[in-house]
Amino acid sequence: MAIIPASNRRAAAVAQAKPGGAGPRPKASEAASLAALPLLGARPTLTAQEFQEIRKFIYDQAGIDLHAGKEDLVAVRLGKKLMAAGLKSYQEYFRQVKADRTGNMMTEMIDALTTNFTGFMREPVHFEFLRKTVLPVVGKRQRIDFWSAACSTGEEPYTIAFVALEALGGKAAQQVKILATDISTKVLKFAGEALYPAERIAGIPPEWRKKYLTAETAARDSALRVRPEVKRMVEFQRMNLMEPLRGGRRCPVIFLRNVMIYFDRATQESLVKRLAEHLEPGGYLLIGHSESLTGMPVGLEYVAPATYRKPGKLQG
Repeated sequence: MAIIPASNRRAAAVAQAKPGGAGPRPKASEAASLAALPLLGARPTLTAQEFQEIRKFIYDQAGIDLHAGKEDLVAVRLGKKLMAAGLKSYQEYFRQVKADRTGNMMTEMIDALTTNFTGFMREPVHFEFLRKTVLPVVGKRQRIDFWSAACSTGEEPYTIAFVALEALGGKAAQQVKILATDISTKVLKFAGEALYPAERIAGIPPEWRKKYLTAETAARDSALRVRPEVKRMVEFQRMNLMEPLRGGRRCPVIFLRNVMIYFDRATQESLVKRLAEHLEPGGYLLIGHSESLTGMPVGLEYVAPATYRKPGKLQG
C-alpha cells in the first residue's frame, strides 16, 4: 500500500516529514473545486460527527490517521463521490460503504483519500544497498525472497527485479521471488498489467530499458511493458497491513517505504513488530527516508537512514 499523502510528494525526494506527523492536504486545485461546488448546487456539508465517524472507520480498517485538520481533504475527496452518485450527505455515502460486503467501496474510499505516488528507482540508495550489501551474501541461494509490502503501482518490486538481474545475471529470473502487496485492488491491477507510460520510466537507466522493457505503442501512446520473464519474478497480492499478516517464507529484505507516514506512532510500532517476524536473522527492513523508527522498541538495529536490521547474521 504505497499510499502517500498528497502533501508528501516532495518528501519522496527529501526527508522532511516526521513519522506519523504528516498527512494529506487538499491540493490547491482541489480547494478551488471545493469552493466551486456550491455553484453546482450539490455540495453537502461535512458535519463534525460525520468526519469523526469516517476518521474512526478509516483508522480501524486501514490504520490511516486522518487527524483533526483533515476535514477539508475528506470533504473534497469524498464530495466528488457523493456528487457522482447523486447522494445528499456524507452519512448516506458512509452507510453504503459500511453495508458493502464486497469491501470494494471501502477500497475506493481509501483510494479517494490517498495518493498512490511512487516511481522506478525511487530513493536509489536502497537499491544500491540491495546490490552491494545483500545480494552478494544471498546470491548463491536456490531461492531468494523479497517483500514489497506497500507496492502501489508496481514500480518498486519491478525495480527490485531489475537490480537482482543486474547483480546475479539471468539466473535471477528463476531464483528471485518478490511478493508485492497493497491494500488497493486498483493499483494492483495496474501493477499486474506492467504497462507504463514513457514519462513514468524516466528513472530507469537506458540500458535497463532495452533489456527489461518492450515498447507497446499500439496499446498506449509511448508505453513500455515489463518483459514477461521479469514480470514472472513478482507475485501481486492484496493485503491490508492492519490485518494479521499471512504466513510465508522469511525474507532477507522487506521494503516498507513511504507508507508509515500515514500512521500514528502506535500503529507504526505494531506494524514494524509484526513485519520483523517475517525477516530472517540479519535481515533488513527498508523504510522511507521521511520515516524513522527512532525510540521505538521494535527489536531492530539502526544501520543507516531508513535502513534497519534484525539481530543476527544473514546467511548465504
